[in-house]
Amino acid sequence: MAALAETASTTPPAFHFLPIDSLLHPGYPAGVKSFSSRIIQWQQRHGRHTLPWQGSRDPYRIWLSEIMLQQTQVATVIPYFERFIARFPDLTSLAAAHEDEVLALWSGLGYYSRARNLHAAAGAIAERNNGEFPATADAIAHLPGIGRSTAAAIAALAFGQRCAILDGNVKRVLARHGGIAGWPGDRKVETALWQRAELHLPHTDIEPYTQGMMDLGAMICTRSRPACASCPISADCIANRQQRTAELPAPRPRKVLPEKRVQMLLLLDRGELMLEKRPARGIWGGLWSLPEIDPEADPTSHCRDHFGLTALTHQPMPQFSHSFTHFKLHIQPARIHLAPRNSTLAGQIWLPLADALDAALPAPVRKLVALLEHQAIQLTPACKPSGNATIAE
Repeated sequence: MAALAETASTTPPAFHFLPIDSLLHPGYPAGVKSFSSRIIQWQQRHGRHTLPWQGSRDPYRIWLSEIMLQQTQVATVIPYFERFIARFPDLTSLAAAHEDEVLALWSGLGYYSRARNLHAAAGAIAERNNGEFPATADAIAHLPGIGRSTAAAIAALAFGQRCAILDGNVKRVLARHGGIAGWPGDRKVETALWQRAELHLPHTDIEPYTQGMMDLGAMICTRSRPACASCPISADCIANRQQRTAELPAPRPRKVLPEKRVQMLLLLDRGELMLEKRPARGIWGGLWSLPEIDPEADPTSHCRDHFGLTALTHQPMPQFSHSFTHFKLHIQPARIHLAPRNSTLAGQIWLPLADALDAALPAPVRKLVALLEHQAIQLTPACKPSGNATIAE
């Protein structure tokens, strides 16, 4: 193996690469193993081996875990994964389920389009592929809700395919090791990271290598205070050598989030709460939620004019906020007791509060319903009245 030479490059400085599997710069110990060998050895000794989706090559379980782990931490995913697998142990059972049940099990995990796409993909596999999960990254990437990196992770872990992944943790590892500046969401930076990811791929042991890259980013090369002393690739990591771990990779450019305000109506009739089905597309698509009206609108008039319902009492509840990726929503809830209804409109459902908590609800709506149920229990004759309730973020 030739010694590393400092040569001029036509590549812009921000994307200058160390040669793959080269010796280190002068001053570092000789005989260092290749990048991929070090990752594989580290994963086998120190990586994660007891996660509930590990221990088999079942593509269904691996696929489910990869979808749940998108934009969500492992500790949050584990209980959702275990509940989901208990109800839908295989692709066939998921494909046969009603979307409402899938969304109910996903409720609280966020990014609900993931659940809708998961359900749609299961149906597509059952219908078009006789229930057999696609075995190549290209075929997997054609399923709803699966991008290049997720498809590669499934193909590598379930089928041993030699293909590169580039999730958020892996981007951080490669950006630091290769000294790749810029925000990874920028197209030029992402292209450079993909090149790096593909160049590092080993010819064997793709499963421990793929898992090792994910583990390294989650456990060692963390966003803040990375454990460089425990990192198997720290010796030739540019960010470590140049003390730039705090600046690499660059964070997403900050934007001021727009703010929206809305009233949410908790309409109660004889102990039952009215929920509305949201449109399939958009925020909280396909979930059951509360009627929303303009902040300045009159809830009593809205109930009469839009639902044919008569409001007996109207009690505002504490306002709170919920942040999305692209905006911040300020919610003013209002509890309204109604005269007995005569009918139910299409797209609506009336449920006892306890049953409503089992429905597929957005997280802030679930908080409101849980608060309402808690207050109802506290106000029963066998219990003492509760004090003023507040909603925690």
